[in-house]
Order: sequence, then C-alpha cells, then structure tokens
Amino acid sequence: MQRLGKVFSILAVGLIVMMATVDFAEARRAGGFSSFGSRGTRTFSSPSVTRTAPNAATGIQRSMTPQSTAARQNSSGFQRNGLFGGLGGGILGGLLMGGLFGMLLGSGFGGGFGFIGMLLQIILLVMLGSWLLRRFGGQQATATGGAAGSRGNASGDNTAMRSGGGFGIPKMGSGMGSGFGGSAPAIKDIEVGEGDLDRFEVMLKDVQAAYADEDYSALRELTTPEAMSYLAEELSDSATQGQKNVVRDVRLVEGDISEAWSEGNTDYATVAMRYESIDYMIDRTSGAVVSGNPDSVSDSVEVWTFTRQNGGAWKVSAIQNAG
Repeated sequence: MQRLGKVFSILAVGLIVMMATVDFAEARRAGGFSSFGSRGTRTFSSPSVTRTAPNAATGIQRSMTPQSTAARQNSSGFQRNGLFGGLGGGILGGLLMGGLFGMLLGSGFGGGFGFIGMLLQIILLVMLGSWLLRRFGGQQATATGGAAGSRGNASGDNTAMRSGGGFGIPKMGSGMGSGFGGSAPAIKDIEVGEGDLDRFEVMLKDVQAAYADEDYSALRELTTPEAMSYLAEELSDSATQGQKNVVRDVRLVEGDISEAWSEGNTDYATVAMRYESIDYMIDRTSGAVVSGNPDSVSDSVEVWTFTRQNGGAWKVSAIQNAG
C-alpha cells in the first residue's frame, strides 16, 4: 500500500503539471485570452459580478503587480482568501507539500501507516487548517467587515444594461467598491460616460483584429506595456508551434460596468463583455484547421479592465475569463 501510495502521488503531481500546461496552451484557442494584467490595487480581488458576467471572473494568473503591494495599498483590506487563504492556508499548504515530498522520498505521509495513514493525516491537517482559520481569520473579518459589506452590497445593484451590441451604465456607485471612502482619499469611484463605453466596444474589436493579424504595433497602441508583453508571449507560443489564430466577425452581444475608480491620476474601468466571434487555429504552413470551427460562431464572456492616465486615451490593462 505504501508503494501504491507513492505511485499515486507521482501520477497526481504529473497530472497537475500537465493540466496547467495544457490549460495555458489552450487558453486562446478556447475563444478567449488567458487571465493576465493589472488592475491597480484591485489586481488580486475579484471584480464585482454583473448581469453580463454572473460568474466570478478567473483570478489574475500573470501580473507584474506585486501581490503584497496591492494588498497593502487596498484600503478596504477585503480579500477573498477562501478555505486555504491567509495564514491558515500558508501553514496548511506547507504541511501538505512537506508531506507530499516526504512521501515521494520514502517518508512523510506513507512512513509507518501506509496509504490509510496518509488519509488520516490529511484529515487531521484539514482540521488544523480550519481551526487556524477560525482562530486568526475572525480577527481579520472583524477589522474588515464594514468594507467587505459595502463592497458586497454594491455589487448586487448592477442592473442597468443595454443588450444587442452595447453597454449598460449602472447607477452611481453600483457594482463598485464604495467602502474606500475617507480612509483612502486617493481611491474613489468615478463615472463612465457613453463615449467611453463606445470606445470600449471599438477596442474589443480592434484588439481582437490586431491579435489575429499579429500586428504588434497596433497592440502597443491599444494596450499597456504589461498587457502587450503577455499578448506577444501568446503570439510567440503559437508561432513556435507552427500555428496561427484566426479571429473574425467579432460582435458585442451585451456588456456592463463592473467597477470604475481612480487611484491618483490613473483611472480604471472594469467591464464585463459577452461577444460572438469566429475563432479557430490553423497550421501556418498548410492552412489546415488545427482546432476550433471556421463555420461556427463561438460565444465568449470576459472581463476587461481599461486604464488611462491624466484623462488620456484608454488602454487595455487586464483581461480575465468569466464564462
């Protein structure tokens, strides 16, 4: 049983690595970009859900914003840590990884108790993690409860929306973190006008077209340097595999504002968008279809964050999957 446990552990580690690699490689082929970029102090917090994107957006997977910096600057202090977040998650994660590597090396979970002993130890570790969360998480919840409640209530009022190729504008403060108030005067909610919404729709189509054409110059004009670096990386990966992404007939079906705020002289607007497109991969040499369907319209739901400085032109700073 001990030897069988080691085999299962090795297979599990290999499967996790393989799934992560495949998920990254297939992110663009599935009709959307991988989740990347920066949203200022809200980079690692989930955008408010909307009618267009009722499911929580995928967390930012790649960002140049240090997570510790974003958490320290975010005056609300509200973080969705989940079961394995925070201090309890760090301790429990360390114990689990230590046990896993111990098993692979011939000790740890498997030593003396075999596979049944491993299961019992996992249960004990989960109980320990739950106790740590109750012990230390309660203090954090007390300190941040007011800000979290304000943010949660705001996200539920995001009802104004136009469908059939346009955005909806929520009422002032809806879908936004109104709990930043006086504790962080540098961060405040802002309004997004009709002209901005029209621009976001145009940028959705322009970014998709520039990506499909591998037009790096156009992408630099439309995105922040950080977002551009990730898009260029995805294009390079496709080229290395001898493939090319074809995206055409992009049409915005519906969209609405999730959050809009400013941090000093920098504005941010996070927008949920559901759009249709023809999206598939071809072999660069033969032109044969590798994945996707050139005759079928795909439906994608993504959350894009746009940013501008000193009232200048909007640029795409982050893209997250939400469908």
